[in-house]
Amino acid sequence: MFKLPELNYEYDALEPHFDAKTMEIHHSKHHQAYVDNLNNALETLKAENANLYDMIHEKVALGEGAGLEFILTNLEVLPASLQAAVRNNGGGHLNHSFFWQTLAAEAAAQKQPTGDLLRAVEAKFGDFEGFKAEFKAAALARFGSGWAWLVKSVDGELEIVSTPNQDSPISDGLTPIIGLDVWEHAYYLGYQNRRAEYVDAFWSVLDWKQAEENFNA
Repeated sequence: MFKLPELNYEYDALEPHFDAKTMEIHHSKHHQAYVDNLNNALETLKAENANLYDMIHEKVALGEGAGLEFILTNLEVLPASLQAAVRNNGGGHLNHSFFWQTLAAEAAAQKQPTGDLLRAVEAKFGDFEGFKAEFKAAALARFGSGWAWLVKSVDGELEIVSTPNQDSPISDGLTPIIGLDVWEHAYYLGYQNRRAEYVDAFWSVLDWKQAEENFNA
């Protein structure tokens, strides 16, 4: 049902900030595993509740993002035995698909947001450097595995949040603007235990144009 998305760039396009080997393993192994495990869980659902499976399939036909959002905001309709697998692997698929879209080669990446997003950042955090400091603090404070996010609440307010494991802000009614994977598999080959350096490198490959589209959607 779900498929691994292709990247808009080569694995080495984000060098030297995100190394090619990490990108290859992260995308073709880790992300692929989330997709495979999610599909396996849904095949089990098909055998247990074909009507619900067909409903999810109809949502996915509108777009994988729509299907994933439906699943992650309606986990309670799934059998209890499948909820953890779908939450973890569905979240992993959604989070990573979002993450890849917000990255760009350094030459193509803006140094900071512009327009409405910049004004919203300055209104909430004082200035862009203040925002970066708060985002970095959230990324470093996440114990173990998880993500740091800039999100928009239902009332349009920007917030910085951190989620454990593969939990998605969408499950809490929040709209992701940017997200950073702080699982060790995302950076350990290049940065070992130096997560702070990895967070700093993120700004060099972040596609602010895509972030602005996410904000204005």
